[in-house]
Amino acid sequence: MVKEHHVRVYKSEENLAREDQLAHKIAAVAADPVDVAPEVTEMVINRIIDNASVAIASLNRAPIVAARAQALTHGPSTGGKGAKVFGIGERVSPEWAAWANGVAVRELDYHDTFLAADYSHPGDNIPPLLAVAQHVGSSGHDLIRGIATGYEIQVNLVKAICLHKHKIDHVAHLGPSAAAGLGTLLGLDVETIFQSVGQALHTTTATRQSRKGEISTWKAHAPAFAGKMAVEAVDRAMRGQTSPVPIYEGEDGVIAWLLDGPDASYTVPLPLPGEAKRAILDTYTKEHSAEYQAQAWIDLARKLNREHPEATDPANVASVLIKTSHHTHNVIGSGANDPQKYSPTASRETLDHSIPYIFTVALQDGSWHHVESYSPERAARPDTVELWQMVTTEEDPEWTRRYHSLDISEKSFGGSVEITLTDGTIITDEIAVADAHPLGARPFAREQYINKFRTLAAGLVEEAEIERFLAAVERLPELAAGELDQLNISAAPGVIDFNAPKGLF
Repeated sequence: MVKEHHVRVYKSEENLAREDQLAHKIAAVAADPVDVAPEVTEMVINRIIDNASVAIASLNRAPIVAARAQALTHGPSTGGKGAKVFGIGERVSPEWAAWANGVAVRELDYHDTFLAADYSHPGDNIPPLLAVAQHVGSSGHDLIRGIATGYEIQVNLVKAICLHKHKIDHVAHLGPSAAAGLGTLLGLDVETIFQSVGQALHTTTATRQSRKGEISTWKAHAPAFAGKMAVEAVDRAMRGQTSPVPIYEGEDGVIAWLLDGPDASYTVPLPLPGEAKRAILDTYTKEHSAEYQAQAWIDLARKLNREHPEATDPANVASVLIKTSHHTHNVIGSGANDPQKYSPTASRETLDHSIPYIFTVALQDGSWHHVESYSPERAARPDTVELWQMVTTEEDPEWTRRYHSLDISEKSFGGSVEITLTDGTIITDEIAVADAHPLGARPFAREQYINKFRTLAAGLVEEAEIERFLAAVERLPELAAGELDQLNISAAPGVIDFNAPKGLF
C-alpha cells in the first residue's frame, strides 16, 4: 500500500506546515529505516551492472572525455577519501565523480527507464550515490538502501507530476530523488534531507530544449549535473544551510510558475512508514541504444525485416504510418515538428530521438547496434534516406490511453504500423512492449544484464577485470564498509583517451 498525498499551491499567508510539504514527506520516506526486500536487492545489482555496461562503452566519446578531464582536476575533498572515476580508478571529490560517471552512464541513452506522467532514467541516481558511498566508506547494504530510495522517489514523482508539457526537463525529478537517496545512504535526519531535497529541486529545473530540435551533448550532461547538484545540496544542508520553502507548493514556487500554475493539483503516491520501497521493480532497461519509446519499434522492425523483406526497399514502398501514443508521436515522432529528425546529417543525440530514422534502419538491417546504427555513413545511405522520408507518425487515442494506464498488464509503449507498398498491398502489425520489458517476449533477467555487460565491455576491459567486477557486484549485500571501490571498473591499458580539450580548470 502507498499513501496518496494531495499537493497544491498555497498562498504565503496560508502558512503550509512543514510536515505537510511534499519535500518533507519525501524526506520522511528517505529517513524511514525499513528493510530492503530481497527482490529489490537483486534488481539493484542488475542496474549497477547495467550502468557499468553502458558507461564502459562510452569511455572515449567526447562528452565523457571532457567530463572526466574536468573531474580529474578536482582531487578528493577533506571529508572522505574521494570517489573513483569510472574506467581509470583515480580518486576525485565525490560531486565530480558523480559528474563524470553520470555523463558516462547517460551518454548512449542505453540504461533503465520509467515512463508515466513524465519521463525518467532512474539509473541516473546511482552515480551520485555510489560516489558519495565510496567517499565516506559506506557498506554495500548502505548503498542498496540509498538506491532503493532514489528509485522510489523518482518513480513516484514521475507517476504524478508531468514536467515535459511545460517544457521542463525531466531531471527536475532526479535532483530531489538523488538527494533523498543520499539522505538514506548517510542516515541523515528528516530535517536535513528536507533541506537537501528543496535545494536539489531548486537548482535542477531547466528547459527541455536540451532534448528538442538539434540535440546537443548537454543531453548526457543534464542528469549528471542534477546528480552533482544533489551531492552539493546535501553537503550544504549537512552544514545547516536551508532551502526555499515551500519549494513545490509556494505561491512563487515550482508548481505555481514552472508547472501547472496556481490552481494546480497533483496526487503523489509515497510509501507508508515501515513499507518497503519497491518502485525499482516497476522500471525497465533497454536492450537497444535508443530512446525507450523506440525500443518496441526496433523489435517490431526486426520482425518485419524477417517476415516482409520487400518492405526494406524504398522502391517497393509508398508510405509507412506509425500509430502510437501522444508522447511517442510528439517527442520522437513527426509530431515533434523537428526537421532534424529527418536529416541524414543530424547528430547521434538527435537520431536516437527520431523514430522515423530508428524504425527505418532497424527495418532494413534487421538488427540494431549502439555505434554502427548511428554512424554518419549509415544515416546517409541513399536507400535509407529515401525510405526514412516516407515514415510518419500519428497519435492513436487508444495507444495514448494504454501509455498512461496505471494497470501494468496493459500499460504499453508501442503501437501499430501500416506499410503501404507501391502495388497497393498494406502490411500491418503492432507491438505493445519491447521484447526485453517484464511483459515482453524475452524479459531481461540477471543473465541478460550480464550478457549486455560482457558484450559492451568486450575489447575495452580485460577478461580478468570483467570477472572481478561481476563477482564483486553480485556480492554487494556482503560488501563491508569501505569496500565499494570494488564496483569501479578499470579499462584495459591503452583504451582511455586522455587527450581532452583544455578548459578553465
